[in-house]
Amino acid sequence: MNPNLPATAGIKLLHTPGPTHVPDLVRNAMSAQPFDLNDPRLAAVVENCERGLQRLLNTAHADVMMYTANGHGAWEAAIVNLLPPGGKVLVAGSGHFGETWAQAAEGCGAKAIRTAARAGSPIDPALIEAALRADNAHEIVAVFAVQTDTSTGVTSDIQQVRQAIDRAQHPALLVVDVVASLGATPFQMDAWGVNVAIGASQKALMLPPGMSFTAVDARAMNAARDNRTPRVYWDWNARKSPIGYRKFCGTPPESHLMGLEVSLGMIEREGYDAVFARHARIARAVHAAVECWGEHGALWLMVQEPSARSASITAIGVREGIDPAQIYTLARERFHVALAGGLGPHNGKVFRIGHLGSINEAMILGCLAGVEATLRLLNIPIGDGAMERAIAALNDRMPPVR
Repeated sequence: MNPNLPATAGIKLLHTPGPTHVPDLVRNAMSAQPFDLNDPRLAAVVENCERGLQRLLNTAHADVMMYTANGHGAWEAAIVNLLPPGGKVLVAGSGHFGETWAQAAEGCGAKAIRTAARAGSPIDPALIEAALRADNAHEIVAVFAVQTDTSTGVTSDIQQVRQAIDRAQHPALLVVDVVASLGATPFQMDAWGVNVAIGASQKALMLPPGMSFTAVDARAMNAARDNRTPRVYWDWNARKSPIGYRKFCGTPPESHLMGLEVSLGMIEREGYDAVFARHARIARAVHAAVECWGEHGALWLMVQEPSARSASITAIGVREGIDPAQIYTLARERFHVALAGGLGPHNGKVFRIGHLGSINEAMILGCLAGVEATLRLLNIPIGDGAMERAIAALNDRMPPVR
């Protein structure tokens, strides 16, 4: 324990977009003793995680491969399995994480072509279609798209991305980052024609950071088999094995797997539709509060179009002269509400509220109250009635009290 930090009662409200609150059931599962690698109970845990992820992704056919790595590791797995040296990938512009993924591809020796992005706006399918039509030689191997960009809180329509690829009559694979969306927003891997989906543990899946996965369909697996890019740890074909440790290129992340088995079970018991509805309802409450705070022009929602606002994360812009670091530091140290700052081009211009995973109405109201107290203590001009509007948004879709 750091003796310089004051002792505090109660709990800290963790409202970053990752890590997120880890439920007691998950933490308890992760505290169990590991299995020996030949124990059939370990194989059962792995299979339950694979099948649970397939159900959440809505895929009947894709192979799930899990890594002891964060989401950037799963990005690299997709890059080196699909893209030959010098191979081309089209990266759909939607925010900081799409750009970072493009840079990762370039770092691995690929050539990234980017469609234009506007901060707070979703992917433009027309730009994808135009870029693919211009690729007469079909040199573009894949389209990379982020469903929810964590830096701005914008969610894009992945079905429209697939439709743009199909209209262009292009053979490019569709690879989708669902790190910030899976478990908070509906995703239909098979129905939307997604070839590879990429996720990670620390967001709506309700686990600590440190584990990620890819779900890979047969077409993408065939492309990986024909690709001669050197790889060992990330190799999908080597990991597609009935032998447990080969699925992980070594020792599995057993504690994460035991936690994931429980978290997927929690999501299924609540019901997928109920989980998505809960996230949408809580997000509406956050948006209502921020719109109220912004009535004096000091704050605003980064995503202006309501239909593109994420159910997972809300990014809040601040006018010049307001330091977001003061907001999230005071919120954490004085009111015990952990928020996030801006990333990339939004650093120093934005603070972010995460509202995904194991979260309920009381938790988000506590978060919003702590943020409002912070804003008032910093003398940032905000409108009145934010909490009332948030409560009204929550009550709008809640069953009547009997």
